[in-house]
Amino acid sequence: MSIATRRSRTLSQPRRSVRGVRSVRTATAVGAVSLGLLALSACDKPTPVSTVTVGSDSASVEAACYDDGGTVLTLSKSKESQQELRDCLEKDGGKLTASTTDKVRVGVEPGTADSGWLLFVDGAPLEAPTKKSYRSFDAKELLERTDPTSGQSLPKKEATISVVQADGTKIEGVWNVTLKNDDA
Repeated sequence: MSIATRRSRTLSQPRRSVRGVRSVRTATAVGAVSLGLLALSACDKPTPVSTVTVGSDSASVEAACYDDGGTVLTLSKSKESQQELRDCLEKDGGKLTASTTDKVRVGVEPGTADSGWLLFVDGAPLEAPTKKSYRSFDAKELLERTDPTSGQSLPKKEATISVVQADGTKIEGVWNVTLKNDDA
C-alpha cells in the first residue's frame, strides 16, 4: 500500500519540463545583461586627467573643456574662437600652493601626449608644444611677471596654469590648475 500511495503523490505533482526551466533561465540572463548595458550606457566616459605636482602635493584634474577624440574648438583670429579659448582657460580646476623655489611637474596621459600639448600661464602660451607625457618647470617662471616699465620681476599672488591639448590649430582639451604663490 505504501508503494501505491507514493505513486499517487508523484503522479499528482506537476512535472516541470526541462524546456520551461531553460527558458526562464535564458529570460533572466537576457534581462540582466540588458539592464547592465542600460546602466553602462547611462555613464559618461571619464575624461583623461592631467596631474600637476608641487613637492609632495598634487592635483589630478579632469578637463575643463574636452570632446572625446573630437575638436573642442579650432583656433582662428575670429573673436568667437578667441573668446571660446579664454572661456576654457578661465574655468576652475585644481588648486595648489608653491614657493618660487619649488619645481612644478606636469604630467598628461599618453593619448594627450600623442596629440601634443602645451602649457599656458594666465592665458598665454609658455613654450612650444611637446609630445612628452611629463614636463618640469621652475615655479618662479610661473609665479612671476615682468614689469613692462622697469623690466623687473614681480611676484604674482597666483597663476592659472593650463594644459592645452592641441593638434595644429585644433584644441582637443584644456585642464586648469590654480597655483597660489606661498611667497607673495
